[in-house]
Amino acid sequence: MSGAEAVADQTTQDPPAEPSRGRRRLLLLVAGPAALLAIGTGGWFTGILPRLIGMGHDSTDTKSHATIFIDLPEMVANLNSDPRRPRYVKLKAQIEVSRKQDVAAVNAAMARLQDLFQTYLRELRPEDLQGAAGTYRLRQELIARATVAVAPAQVQDVLFVEILVQ
Repeated sequence: MSGAEAVADQTTQDPPAEPSRGRRRLLLLVAGPAALLAIGTGGWFTGILPRLIGMGHDSTDTKSHATIFIDLPEMVANLNSDPRRPRYVKLKAQIEVSRKQDVAAVNAAMARLQDLFQTYLRELRPEDLQGAAGTYRLRQELIARATVAVAPAQVQDVLFVEILVQ
């Protein structure tokens, strides 16, 4: 074989092992969306993406929705217990609202709130107020009653300042 034939023979042999064009295309089709998904997920959980698309909370937005607490008068009610040994509950609480307009509605319905709360407290037994579960149930019931009394205003929470069971 001459030198020209040897060179021509080497060019007809298989090229060195390179990734085929199909593999490269498949890699781009899989890796590209995977990288975009990873970047999007990271942006969402860091809070960058929600702000970019207008879903984030601005600091000025949270200041306009400041929480307002309204004091309720102190209430004393006798519990549903043994008539020979009466038991009492003393409750001092606050109502939490998020809008200034709701303060006027709560103050206007204060007599109704006191009536609903007193009526509910008188039906409780001393065992109903025991432990954290009893306090949680009391809070949920008072929130439900307060929401009904001050509708359409919205009560966020009822906070206990003092609860004494005698």
